[in-house]
Amino acid sequence: MKPQHLKIPNSADQSFSVRKDMLPNINNRWHYHNEIELICFHKGSGTQFVGDHINKFMPGDIVLVGKDLPHYWKYDMPCIKNPAAEEPYSTVIHFYDNFIGERFLHLPETKQIKTILEKAKRGILIRGENSPEIVRAIEKIYQSSGLIKIIKLLECLLAISNLPQVVLLSSLGFKYDYGDSEDERINDIYNFVLNNFQRRIHLNEIASIADLVPNSFCRYFKTRTGKTFSRFLLEIRIGYSCKLILENKMYIKQVCFESGFNNFASFHKSFKLITGKTPKLYQQAHTLA
Repeated sequence: MKPQHLKIPNSADQSFSVRKDMLPNINNRWHYHNEIELICFHKGSGTQFVGDHINKFMPGDIVLVGKDLPHYWKYDMPCIKNPAAEEPYSTVIHFYDNFIGERFLHLPETKQIKTILEKAKRGILIRGENSPEIVRAIEKIYQSSGLIKIIKLLECLLAISNLPQVVLLSSLGFKYDYGDSEDERINDIYNFVLNNFQRRIHLNEIASIADLVPNSFCRYFKTRTGKTFSRFLLEIRIGYSCKLILENKMYIKQVCFESGFNNFASFHKSFKLITGKTPKLYQQAHTLA
């Protein structure tokens, strides 16, 4: 699939851009850009696509996306229907890897930063106990100006590189070198699934969205995304169930049916397959955290 190539606007008197996005789904398309992106989600939750990785994003999550790596943020429907209630917003930073000069990352002293930017080519997720420190660092970048802003960005990247462990998102084998004509088709598939995953989606129904017969659709989807459609749908449903479990507003059996599963045994098995934990253990682990 060929994601949409976005051009990030930047002021002529600034070497990189930093902004706060106060509305959800400003760039709700499968896209990429030449700049590296550092995004911090302050409020609001939804589904994130980074390369071939699919998961939920939550307040406090930080993602470092390498240049030319396709990604897509889709906020949950409550955020869209009632923005005032959820107050979804994020801080977004875009910068080139050579924004401070062609030779900068080749200096021996910048090896740590170069290494973390190399890892960012697969996407890096920061959450949990490591998140607050990086959130504060990102806020300092936003509040700074001039040379101090550059220094604060370097300090932030250094802090990320010093984390004991980071989560890499996209797989090593992810490819995205397909033709422009596939852009709209894959976006239509993603949007249809995100809007309908809570009910049963028939294969001929989703195939018609892509204007393909079912057998051709299955081959097409696996080729373009590196995973089967059933796996893709499963990851969307389990990601949503994780969000509901963390909110702790309903029983786990209710979460099962709310997430699009028809029976609890199937939900239980699928949840453990994707997360490595049973729903109950997942809930307990995050309650203790």
